[in-house]
Amino acid sequence: MNVLKRNNVKVTGSKNAPIIMYAHGFGCSQAMWAAVTPAFEHCSQQILFDFVGSGQSDISQYSFSRYASLNGYAEDILEICDALGLSADIIFVGHSVSCSIGILAANRRPGLFKSMILLGPSPCFLNVPPDYQGGFEQADLAGLIELMDQNYLGWANYLAPVVAGAGADPQIAGQLSDSFCSTDPVITRQFAHATFFADNRADFAKLAVPTLILQHKEDALASIEVGQFVHQQIKDSQLVTLDVAGHAAHMSHPALVIEAMQRFLQQELNC
Repeated sequence: MNVLKRNNVKVTGSKNAPIIMYAHGFGCSQAMWAAVTPAFEHCSQQILFDFVGSGQSDISQYSFSRYASLNGYAEDILEICDALGLSADIIFVGHSVSCSIGILAANRRPGLFKSMILLGPSPCFLNVPPDYQGGFEQADLAGLIELMDQNYLGWANYLAPVVAGAGADPQIAGQLSDSFCSTDPVITRQFAHATFFADNRADFAKLAVPTLILQHKEDALASIEVGQFVHQQIKDSQLVTLDVAGHAAHMSHPALVIEAMQRFLQQELNC
């Protein structure tokens, strides 16, 4: 099996430079980082990839048993690192569910990641009373999955503007909708179930890597309270709230994401 082909891995930059690895969110692809990566071209080696079943990955390598939980996607990350001969000092940048996936990988392979940047993380989308408010009731998420089954295009057109955020360029919502619609509905449904019904709160608490948490100010998928919870769980973390509506600041407000990343990584990168 060619892991690099399977996950459509792209590597740019100098081998001697610090390594940044980007992981995309649910229904997305590595293309969503296009407005961020140019800022780090000259000072890092950048690794982009697509999870199996997303983007331009090799869909023939999709396994319903492997990807029934987020652990299968974490295994993707570890296998990509192994295929590239990387064993330490990686800067991991994840969006949404890939924050949880990256943390699973980091906990499984201590020392692999030097630091982590989590954009819009949510360890659990479900409300778990009385101690945790993830933002959604079980029935809400079940309804989202049911909408996917009944009207896949309608589901994509509903979710894309929510992720893009109020006031965002309509082209961003369009790009997200196109991305959702370009993936196999059966595979996307399983990824949605693995994403929205996961509970990784205990895994976040085990993370022992310096971490920057980038929270959207108005985010229907990961509220301010969720960001604060993540900050409390990860001992060595910084929380920065971006004045952004939506769940995809790397697309809608890339300059804010770049600025926060550069500030956090100023000791590691000479950008």
